[in-house]
Amino acid sequence: MRIIVPIKQVPETKSVKMDEKTGTVIREGVESIINPLDLYAIEIAVQLKETCGGETVAISMGPPKAVEALKEAIAMGVDSAVLLSDRAFAGSDTWATSYVLAEAIRKIGGYDLVICGERATDGDTGQVGPEIASHLKLPVVSYVNKVGKITNGVIDMQRLVEEGSEKIESQMPCLLTVVKEVSDPRLPTLRGKQKARKSQIPVWGINDLALDPKKVGLAGSPTKVVKIFRPKVARECEKMFARDEEKIREAVRKLGDLLKKKEIL
Repeated sequence: MRIIVPIKQVPETKSVKMDEKTGTVIREGVESIINPLDLYAIEIAVQLKETCGGETVAISMGPPKAVEALKEAIAMGVDSAVLLSDRAFAGSDTWATSYVLAEAIRKIGGYDLVICGERATDGDTGQVGPEIASHLKLPVVSYVNKVGKITNGVIDMQRLVEEGSEKIESQMPCLLTVVKEVSDPRLPTLRGKQKARKSQIPVWGINDLALDPKKVGLAGSPTKVVKIFRPKVARECEKMFARDEEKIREAVRKLGDLLKKKEIL
């Protein structure tokens, strides 16, 4: 069995910055980590490998430094990794990104499961996983919070829905998006870190995947960020400095009038 885990390197939450001209996330010179929700996908992939056998492959699309995220995935137990990096990919929206990831998965081939995190913390759309499934024409099960047994090529799962949860099964190959309730990610081991340090991670670009240039980057993105701005929160208020009894009584009266006007009293 071969399990492929698309992961993303994202800016540390406190370090997220946007380029107001291009509408894209600024990644250069910013502290980055594995997307926290992708850690759960890695954990489930490694658990299934340990239970059922096979191999796990992590893939990531991003700048050259995204290799750090892939090496961390290897340290956690993933067998191998591939980095998808090319200047032509810059500015890709979720659809263009999913196209590149899907073609990389197609090139790797022989997969039984594709496991994604529910969403990325920098974009927060939750679109890439299902869009990969669309490109590959795979059944998709989203919001998976429990993975059960695999029997005769059928995987049993439980997924979150509005009213609670539901049990579901799918023929493989299929794609899952998992939520954080699915498991607790393990820490990298010393042996894993040693393996990651020695790992040579191949880098595939637009030519390696034989991609259509019109389908990647800004040119291949049907969605565009038109404007970025910081919302301003304005509150109407009246400041009173109650430094004596008369001012205190006046302040209490005005506060009472305000609460009555708001129908709180």
